[in-house]
Amino acid sequence: MVHVNSVLSFALIAIASVVAVVEPGSNVAIYLSLTEDMDKEQKKRIINKSMKISFIVLAFFALAGQLVFVFFNITISAFQIAGGILLADVALGMLHPSKDEYSREELEDVAVVPLAFPLTAGPGSITTVMLLMSQARASPLEWPFVFVGILVSVLLSYVGMTYADRLVSRLGTEGLHVVTQIMAIIVLAIAVQFFINGTTEVVTHILHP
Repeated sequence: MVHVNSVLSFALIAIASVVAVVEPGSNVAIYLSLTEDMDKEQKKRIINKSMKISFIVLAFFALAGQLVFVFFNITISAFQIAGGILLADVALGMLHPSKDEYSREELEDVAVVPLAFPLTAGPGSITTVMLLMSQARASPLEWPFVFVGILVSVLLSYVGMTYADRLVSRLGTEGLHVVTQIMAIIVLAIAVQFFINGTTEVVTHILHP
C-alpha cells in the first residue's frame, strides 16, 4: 500500500511539474502572436510539426539527456544561455516584425523555433524531465509517468493552439496586436531570465568550483 501511494504521489508530481514548466497557456498566446497572418493550413502544419518535435525532444532527453550532456560536455547553464539568446531574437522579431522579407517556408520555421524550442521543449522542461527520470529510475512503475507528463503537456498545448482562432475572432485585429506586443515583452523577459539563470550558475561554478 505504501509503495502504491509512493507511485501515485510521484505520478501526480511528475505530470504537474512538466505541465507547469511547459506552460501551455503561454505557448498558445505566443503561437497566436507569431501566426496571425497565416492561413489555416499553415497553422495546422505548424501545430502538428511543433508538437511532434516537442514530444520527441522531451522524450529523448528523458531517456538519454544525461548521456548527451556528458558526451558533448554541455552544462544546463549553457543550455539556458542558448535558449535565452534564441528567445531574445524571437521577441525582438515580434516587436519589430518584417514578415514581408520571409518566404512561406521560412515563416513555418516558427514551429521549430520558438514553439518547439525553447518554449515547449526548452531548458526548463528538458531539465525537469531529466531530473524526474533520475528520481524514477529505481522504480519501473514510476518512470512511465514522466512520459505521461510530457504527453499531457504537449496535448494541452496542441488543443490550445488548435482552438486559438476562436480567441482571435473575439479579440479582433487591434486586440491581437496588443496581445502580440505584450507577449513580445514577456518572451523577452523570459529570455533575459534564462540568460541570467545560466550566467549565474556559470559564475557561481567559477567562484565556488
